[in-house]
Amino acid sequence: MALLFFLILESSARVRLVRGPHRCEGRVEVERNGQWGTVCDDGWDMNDVDVVCRELGCGAALKTPSGNLYKPLAEEDQKVLIQWVNCSGMENELTECEQVEDVFDCTHKEDAGAMCEKSPPRVRLVGGRHHCEGRVEVERNGQWGTVCNNGWDKKGAHVVCRELGCGAAVGTPSGNLYKPLAEDQKVLIQWVNCNGMENELTECEQVEDGFDCPHKEDAGVMCVLPETVRLFGGPGRCKGRVEVKHQGQWGTVCKAGWNLSAAKVVCRQLGCGKAILTKRCCNRDTQGKNFIWLSEVSCSGEEESLQDCPSALWGENNCTHADDMWVECEDPFDLRLVEGDTLCSGRLEVLHKGEWGSVCDDGWGKKEEQVVCKQLGCGKSTFLSSKARKKFVPGVGRIWLDDVRCSGKEQSLEHCQHRFWGHHNCNHKEDVAVNCSEQSSGLLHVSPDPLRP
Repeated sequence: MALLFFLILESSARVRLVRGPHRCEGRVEVERNGQWGTVCDDGWDMNDVDVVCRELGCGAALKTPSGNLYKPLAEEDQKVLIQWVNCSGMENELTECEQVEDVFDCTHKEDAGAMCEKSPPRVRLVGGRHHCEGRVEVERNGQWGTVCNNGWDKKGAHVVCRELGCGAAVGTPSGNLYKPLAEDQKVLIQWVNCNGMENELTECEQVEDGFDCPHKEDAGVMCVLPETVRLFGGPGRCKGRVEVKHQGQWGTVCKAGWNLSAAKVVCRQLGCGKAILTKRCCNRDTQGKNFIWLSEVSCSGEEESLQDCPSALWGENNCTHADDMWVECEDPFDLRLVEGDTLCSGRLEVLHKGEWGSVCDDGWGKKEEQVVCKQLGCGKSTFLSSKARKKFVPGVGRIWLDDVRCSGKEQSLEHCQHRFWGHHNCNHKEDVAVNCSEQSSGLLHVSPDPLRP
């Protein structure tokens, strides 16, 4: 049979990647006349993946995996719409590449796949308990700003949750609840109207200027925090064998490429404290039994979730369960002000190893107080007289922290420098007391542990 090669000049076709861990990886599908179908891997190479990644607004092309890896497979009645593709790699859309649409000998076992770097979302949630809750902020031309709540509803919240890879939207709280407020930022979107099915907020109808919306009308979103990683089989939820969830099934992570930076990401994602140990895990009784999902994980330590770290293809490895990884994190960090009339005034106590203890005032000052007030959602620190301080001090029990040093920009006191836990030269007469400018509503001071009720 003679092959007919031709260029498609129309720009009506569309492309998407399906069944991957994010929108920038998966089986390649194209749309023709309202119908989605697959692409045969005949001639498929990195030049073609370059074009797909560019068209989708993703990062650099990484690999050309088989589309057959992404389950469930394409249905038998779904057509293979393109038999052969030849791109130079410079095209902006797949429709600009030379291709054959008369499919004659390609099955879904030969579907093409593409893996691109995951593009950072242009929306974020700020000030909440985790990355799936907070004040809505969007990025425009390198500048982050807020969204006015004019027209804002559950449909818009659903889109934000979907774009961020979170679970279902469960609320649209006022963005004004999340401290510190966005006083120095612009309101970049004045009005939004989503149908709830969009993949990104940029796809919704919106007005970016036209009238003035104050920050007290900033929009907020609360999404379910999806459980995608866990530490299993240990003496608590912050110690155990590393497991990740893929296609609804839990599986382990192989030692290949794994290091302490990856452990830091896991501990942060789980709302635990600092990573203190990672090792090859398990004896026969405690090692995994089913899937080994990840290997060659390469984290910088700054990623928000383990799924943001580059890795080999899910399920593609030569590991055994003797290579399963184990991680131990410190217990979740929390703090409180006690003996005061409100949650925003009192003696400072921090939680470590399940026990509350005080903080010594050696080196303590205005910057450290400001971090505490910020973390509690209590506004700014205010002066506390010696007479008022005597109401809260001395405390009893443990003295956990001494020589705390903050820059004032930290979002949590645990990110400030300090001596080792429990090491000090203080007595309880030197306990820190703090007074903040606002009375907490109790809505924002929730443990960093996202699973704690």
